[in-house]
This record gives sequence, C-alpha cells and structure tokens, in this order.
Amino acid sequence: MVNAAQPGILAPAPRVGRYLFFSLTAAAPDALGAALQRLAPLVDGATVVVGLGADTVRMLGAKVPGLRAFPVLDNAAMALPSTPIALWCWLRGDDAGDILLASRALVRALAPAFALDRVLDGFRHGEGPNGHGRDLTGYEDGTENPRDAEAEAAALVVDGGAGLVGGSFAALQQWEHDLDAFERMTPQRQDDMVGRRRSDNEELDDAPPSAHVKRTAQESFTPEAFVLRRSMPWAEGMRSGLMFVAFGCSLDAFEAQLRRMAGLDDGVVDALFQMSRPVTGAYVWCPPVQGGQLDLRAVGL
Repeated sequence: MVNAAQPGILAPAPRVGRYLFFSLTAAAPDALGAALQRLAPLVDGATVVVGLGADTVRMLGAKVPGLRAFPVLDNAAMALPSTPIALWCWLRGDDAGDILLASRALVRALAPAFALDRVLDGFRHGEGPNGHGRDLTGYEDGTENPRDAEAEAAALVVDGGAGLVGGSFAALQQWEHDLDAFERMTPQRQDDMVGRRRSDNEELDDAPPSAHVKRTAQESFTPEAFVLRRSMPWAEGMRSGLMFVAFGCSLDAFEAQLRRMAGLDDGVVDALFQMSRPVTGAYVWCPPVQGGQLDLRAVGL
C-alpha cells in the first residue's frame, strides 16, 4: 500500500511548502490529456503531491468513485466557502528557491490546459510536544493524527482497479486567522477555544462543548471519522493563517467533522470561528504513483 501512495501524504510536513491551484482553460478539452502526461514524470509524490478535481476527471471521461465537489452548506451557522479547483500541487522541501524553480516547471508542463490561479507559500512553525509543527497561535497541529498502519488505513484507498489503490482524497481549506482577536483573549479563553493547554498540549477535561478538540474528536463519530492532517501555516504580508489539508480514504470523515464544526449536528459552533475563518474549500483526488511518477491509469492515461 505505502509503495503505491504518493509518499508525501504519509510523510511529516516539510520545512517549506508551496501550494499551486489551477483551473481549466478553454484549451482544456483538446489539451488536457497531453498536459497531464507531461505532468506525470515530474511528480514523484514525495517532493510534489498532486490532486485532481472532479471537473478534470469528468472532462477526461473518467470516474473516481467517491470524488465530488466540496459541499455547499447553506444552513451552516458560519460561512464555509466552496471554491472548486481543477488541479492542486503541493510542493515540499527545505529550499524555497528549489521549490520556486520546480513550480515553474509544473506550470509550463500544464499549459495550455490549466491556468495557474493562486500560489500560497507555507512553512513549518516550531515543534510541539508530539513532534508536530505548531499553528501560528502556538498550538500543536495534528496531535490526534493516526500513525503507521492506522494512518494508512485512514488516508489511503484500499479497493478498486488499477490506478485507484493507494490513492487518497484531500480536503483543502485555507483558513485566515485574526491574530489580533486571538491575542485579545486571555490564556484561559485561548485554551478553552482549542480544548488543550498550549503550554503542554494536554487536553482539557473541562473544556466547553464548543472547544475545537471536542467538536472534531475523531473517535466520537459513528462511524469514526479519522483523517490524516498535513496542514502548514501560511503568511502573505501581514495576513496569515493555516492551509488545512486532510487526507482520507474517502471524503466522508472530513465532511462529518466539518458539519459538526459548523453546528449542523447539535447547534454548537466550533469556538475556532471566533478567531479564524475558511476562505476556500475544495476536494481533490490524489492518484497513486507507479515507477516513480504519477499513475494516471484510473483516468485513462
């Protein structure tokens, strides 16, 4: 299973990351297949993780079971944007210059079928008690991630034909933080919002029902809603936040967590919305790799 998956899905977050978001162009119907075939040898799944959106798969005349558009939850208490993308690249490494040059190669390979809409640079910030990076608020991100075989089970597809096994679904949300609002909170209120003590990352037994940890406790869902988080902080000028990325064997677990965060299960809204909001929302399917490059057999290439 691990050999088929894009290795960057299971690996820890890198020191430096870059996210590229693409849309389809008017040339896509005639140029799509050739563009993806040029892309495939550039994607080892370790330094570059790639995901395809539902519209791209549909235009190829293919079907990936379980892939769908990001939900529009009109009845949610908070705004949850749905901003579909055609293709997503997550570049991973230690050197921002190398990542920039690799980005240029990817953009060239994908033209003229895909247009680059947005670039977001991410980074690893600090290290929490469990070895994960920290959000810009100082809280460790990914504490409850499953590990080893449990991580594979949560993140990777195990059934299907050629080109499907070892694939993964990714939920993508760019969250923008209001750090001024966060800094106005008392330390106790900050901890109550997250549901953990920032000082030692211990979960608070008496945290309020709105605490983020309680809203997203993966084992509290039926069925259990485990995902593998690989998020990174981002900054553009003085704006900043978290590029949330969650990999799953399906999109169901993430969607269950999102609905509960938004108060759709019981009317209790996640306290995290007091200082952060999602500005994007998209689903993609990350094909497996074969022979050191992206395996596109499931979409007929």
